Amino acid sequence: MYKEEEYLQLSGIQHYSFCRRQWAIIHIENQWRENELTVGGRFVHEKVHDSSLTEKRGDTLIVRGMPIKSEQLGVSGECDVVEFKKNENGIYLHNRPGLWSVLPVEYKHGKVKADDCDTLQVAAQAMCLEEMFCCRIDRAALFYHETRSREYIEITDEIRERVRSTFAEMHEYLHRGYTPRVKPTKQCGRCSFKDICLPELEKTKSAAAYIRDHIEEGDNEKTT
Repeated sequence: MYKEEEYLQLSGIQHYSFCRRQWAIIHIENQWRENELTVGGRFVHEKVHDSSLTEKRGDTLIVRGMPIKSEQLGVSGECDVVEFKKNENGIYLHNRPGLWSVLPVEYKHGKVKADDCDTLQVAAQAMCLEEMFCCRIDRAALFYHETRSREYIEITDEIRERVRSTFAEMHEYLHRGYTPRVKPTKQCGRCSFKDICLPELEKTKSAAAYIRDHIEEGDNEKTT
Protein backbone atom coordinates (compact mmCIF):
# COMPACT_ATOMS: atom_id res chain seq x y z
CA MET A 1 0.00 0.00 0.00
CA TYR A 2 1.21 3.50 -0.86
CA LYS A 3 0.63 6.69 1.13
CA GLU A 4 -1.19 9.54 -0.62
CA GLU A 5 1.95 11.69 -0.71
CA GLU A 6 3.57 8.91 -2.77
CA TYR A 7 0.81 8.72 -5.38
CA LEU A 8 1.67 9.09 -9.05
CA GLN A 9 -0.58 10.79 -11.58
CA LEU A 10 -2.47 7.96 -13.26
CA SER A 11 -2.33 9.62 -16.68
CA GLY A 12 1.47 9.45 -16.47
CA ILE A 13 1.39 5.79 -17.47
CA GLN A 14 0.44 6.91 -20.98
CA HIS A 15 3.45 9.26 -21.14
CA TYR A 16 5.76 6.63 -19.62
CA SER A 17 4.66 3.91 -22.05
CA PHE A 18 5.19 6.30 -24.97
CA CYS A 19 8.58 7.58 -23.72
CA ARG A 20 10.10 7.11 -20.25
CA ARG A 21 12.22 10.23 -20.68
CA GLN A 22 9.20 12.37 -21.60
CA TRP A 23 7.38 11.14 -18.49
CA ALA A 24 10.36 11.96 -16.26
CA ILE A 25 10.71 15.47 -17.71
CA ILE A 26 7.05 16.13 -16.87
CA HIS A 27 6.66 14.33 -13.55
CA ILE A 28 10.16 14.41 -12.03
CA GLU A 29 11.63 17.62 -13.50
CA ASN A 30 8.20 19.37 -13.52
CA GLN A 31 8.65 20.83 -17.00
CA TRP A 32 5.96 21.25 -19.65
CA ARG A 33 5.81 22.40 -23.27
CA GLU A 34 2.80 22.73 -25.55
CA ASN A 35 2.46 22.03 -29.26
CA GLU A 36 -0.53 21.59 -31.55
CA LEU A 37 -0.95 17.96 -30.44
CA THR A 38 -0.98 18.69 -26.70
CA VAL A 39 -3.28 21.70 -27.17
CA GLY A 40 -5.71 19.58 -29.18
CA GLY A 41 -5.67 16.85 -26.53
CA ARG A 42 -6.26 19.37 -23.74
CA PHE A 43 -9.19 20.89 -25.64
CA VAL A 44 -10.87 17.49 -26.01
CA HIS A 45 -10.44 16.68 -22.30
CA GLU A 46 -11.71 20.08 -21.16
CA LYS A 47 -14.94 19.45 -23.09
CA VAL A 48 -15.34 16.00 -21.54
CA HIS A 49 -14.21 16.75 -17.97
CA ASP A 50 -17.26 18.68 -16.79
CA SER A 51 -18.01 16.92 -13.52
CA SER A 52 -21.24 18.94 -13.17
CA LEU A 53 -22.74 16.98 -16.08
CA THR A 54 -24.28 13.63 -15.16
CA GLU A 55 -26.50 12.18 -17.86
CA LYS A 56 -29.09 9.42 -17.80
CA ARG A 57 -29.67 7.78 -21.17
CA GLY A 58 -32.13 4.92 -20.87
CA ASP A 59 -30.54 2.36 -18.56
CA THR A 60 -27.10 4.03 -18.72
CA LEU A 61 -25.79 6.62 -16.27
CA ILE A 62 -22.89 8.75 -17.60
CA VAL A 63 -20.56 10.40 -15.07
CA ARG A 64 -17.82 12.81 -16.24
CA GLY A 65 -14.54 13.83 -14.58
CA MET A 66 -14.83 11.18 -11.86
CA PRO A 67 -11.94 11.21 -9.32
CA ILE A 68 -10.31 7.79 -8.84
CA LYS A 69 -7.38 6.34 -6.91
CA SER A 70 -5.68 3.09 -5.95
CA GLU A 71 -3.74 2.47 -2.73
CA GLN A 72 -2.30 -0.73 -4.19
CA LEU A 73 -0.96 0.94 -7.34
CA GLY A 74 -0.16 4.24 -5.62
CA VAL A 75 -1.92 6.41 -8.22
CA SER A 76 -4.75 8.92 -8.49
CA GLY A 77 -6.46 10.79 -11.29
CA GLU A 78 -9.75 11.27 -13.11
CA CYS A 79 -11.77 9.26 -15.58
CA ASP A 80 -12.96 11.20 -18.60
CA VAL A 81 -16.22 9.25 -18.49
CA VAL A 82 -17.55 6.32 -16.48
CA GLU A 83 -20.66 4.64 -17.85
CA PHE A 84 -22.80 2.75 -15.33
CA LYS A 85 -25.27 0.44 -17.04
CA LYS A 86 -28.03 -1.48 -15.30
CA ASN A 87 -26.93 -5.09 -14.96
CA GLU A 88 -28.21 -7.81 -12.64
CA ASN A 89 -24.60 -8.89 -11.99
CA GLY A 90 -23.39 -5.35 -11.25
CA ILE A 91 -22.69 -3.23 -8.17
CA TYR A 92 -24.78 -1.01 -5.92
CA LEU A 93 -24.59 2.78 -6.39
CA HIS A 94 -25.50 5.27 -3.68
CA ASN A 95 -29.02 6.65 -4.14
CA ARG A 96 -29.50 4.66 -7.34
CA PRO A 97 -31.89 1.69 -7.47
CA GLY A 98 -30.78 -1.60 -9.00
CA LEU A 99 -27.38 -3.00 -9.88
CA TRP A 100 -24.90 -1.45 -12.34
CA SER A 101 -21.93 -2.54 -14.47
CA VAL A 102 -18.94 -0.19 -14.73
CA LEU A 103 -17.22 0.93 -17.96
CA PRO A 104 -14.42 3.55 -17.98
CA VAL A 105 -14.13 5.51 -21.26
CA GLU A 106 -10.96 7.48 -22.06
CA TYR A 107 -11.15 10.20 -24.74
CA LYS A 108 -8.19 10.76 -27.08
CA HIS A 109 -7.59 13.61 -29.51
CA GLY A 110 -6.05 11.59 -32.36
CA LYS A 111 -6.63 8.13 -33.79
CA VAL A 112 -5.83 4.55 -32.78
CA LYS A 113 -2.12 4.15 -32.03
CA ALA A 114 0.19 1.31 -33.02
CA ASP A 115 1.46 0.98 -29.43
CA ASP A 116 -0.56 0.15 -26.33
CA CYS A 117 0.05 3.26 -24.19
CA ASP A 118 -3.65 4.24 -24.36
CA THR A 119 -4.68 0.70 -23.46
CA LEU A 120 -2.53 0.72 -20.31
CA GLN A 121 -4.00 4.06 -19.24
CA VAL A 122 -7.63 3.01 -19.48
CA ALA A 123 -6.82 -0.40 -17.95
CA ALA A 124 -5.27 1.42 -14.99
CA GLN A 125 -8.48 3.42 -14.62
CA ALA A 126 -10.47 0.17 -14.56
CA MET A 127 -8.19 -1.26 -11.87
CA CYS A 128 -8.71 1.84 -9.72
CA LEU A 129 -12.48 1.54 -10.12
CA GLU A 130 -12.29 -2.15 -9.20
CA GLU A 131 -10.55 -1.26 -5.95
CA MET A 132 -13.02 1.54 -5.20
CA PHE A 133 -16.20 -0.45 -5.96
CA CYS A 134 -14.94 -3.92 -4.94
CA CYS A 135 -15.82 -5.42 -8.29
CA ARG A 136 -14.29 -6.93 -11.43
CA ILE A 137 -14.15 -4.91 -14.68
CA ASP A 138 -13.21 -6.91 -17.75
CA ARG A 139 -13.70 -4.24 -20.39
CA ALA A 140 -12.94 -0.57 -20.97
CA ALA A 141 -13.25 1.78 -23.96
CA LEU A 142 -11.18 4.35 -25.85
CA PHE A 143 -12.90 7.05 -27.90
CA TYR A 144 -10.77 8.65 -30.63
CA HIS A 145 -11.87 12.17 -31.55
CA GLU A 146 -10.20 12.27 -34.97
CA THR A 147 -11.96 9.16 -36.27
CA ARG A 148 -15.05 9.48 -34.03
CA SER A 149 -14.72 5.81 -33.15
CA ARG A 150 -14.92 3.82 -29.94
CA GLU A 151 -12.54 0.92 -29.39
CA TYR A 152 -13.27 -1.66 -26.68
CA ILE A 153 -10.37 -3.10 -24.69
CA GLU A 154 -10.44 -6.49 -22.97
CA ILE A 155 -8.59 -6.16 -19.68
CA THR A 156 -6.66 -9.41 -19.48
CA ASP A 157 -4.45 -10.66 -16.65
CA GLU A 158 -1.44 -9.90 -18.86
CA ILE A 159 -2.50 -6.25 -19.22
CA ARG A 160 -3.12 -6.01 -15.47
CA GLU A 161 0.38 -7.28 -14.74
CA ARG A 162 1.87 -4.80 -17.21
CA VAL A 163 0.04 -1.96 -15.46
CA ARG A 164 1.38 -3.09 -12.07
CA SER A 165 4.97 -3.52 -13.26
CA THR A 166 4.93 -0.20 -15.15
CA PHE A 167 3.73 1.74 -12.14
CA ALA A 168 6.34 -0.04 -9.99
CA GLU A 169 9.08 1.18 -12.37
CA MET A 170 7.64 4.70 -12.32
CA HIS A 171 7.62 4.76 -8.51
CA GLU A 172 11.27 3.65 -8.51
CA TYR A 173 12.35 6.40 -10.95
CA LEU A 174 10.43 9.00 -8.95
CA HIS A 175 11.96 7.80 -5.68
CA ARG A 176 15.45 8.08 -7.21
CA GLY A 177 14.66 11.38 -8.93
CA TYR A 178 16.23 9.94 -12.07
CA THR A 179 15.47 10.96 -15.67
CA PRO A 180 16.28 7.95 -17.88
CA ARG A 181 18.06 8.12 -21.21
CA VAL A 182 16.30 6.60 -24.21
CA LYS A 183 17.11 5.89 -27.83
CA PRO A 184 15.85 8.65 -30.17
CA THR A 185 13.13 7.66 -32.65
CA LYS A 186 11.36 9.35 -35.56
CA GLN A 187 8.63 10.40 -33.11
CA CYS A 188 11.07 12.74 -31.34
CA GLY A 189 10.66 15.32 -34.13
CA ARG A 190 6.97 15.85 -33.24
CA CYS A 191 7.45 15.85 -29.47
CA SER A 192 6.81 19.15 -27.68
CA PHE A 193 9.75 18.39 -25.38
CA LYS A 194 12.44 18.00 -28.04
CA ASP A 195 14.06 21.35 -27.11
CA ILE A 196 14.28 20.22 -23.47
CA CYS A 197 15.07 16.56 -24.05
CA LEU A 198 17.64 17.29 -26.81
CA PRO A 199 17.40 13.79 -28.32
CA GLU A 200 20.25 14.52 -30.73
CA LEU A 201 22.65 14.49 -27.77
CA GLU A 202 21.64 10.91 -27.04
CA LYS A 203 23.36 9.92 -30.28
CA THR A 204 26.74 11.23 -29.11
CA LYS A 205 29.29 9.02 -27.40
CA SER A 206 29.68 9.02 -23.66
CA ALA A 207 32.93 10.30 -22.14
CA ALA A 208 33.95 6.72 -21.29
CA ALA A 209 33.36 5.56 -24.87
CA TYR A 210 35.28 8.58 -26.23
CA ILE A 211 38.31 7.81 -24.02
CA ARG A 212 38.15 4.08 -24.81
CA ASP A 213 38.13 4.74 -28.55
CA HIS A 214 41.13 7.06 -28.32
CA ILE A 215 43.08 4.51 -26.26
CA GLU A 216 42.31 1.83 -28.85
CA GLU A 217 43.45 4.18 -31.63
CA GLY A 218 46.72 4.79 -29.78
CA ASP A 219 47.32 1.06 -29.30
CA ASN A 220 46.66 0.46 -33.00
CA GLU A 221 49.20 3.13 -33.98
CA LYS A 222 51.87 1.51 -31.77
CA THR A 223 51.40 -1.87 -33.42
CA THR A 224 51.68 -0.52 -36.98
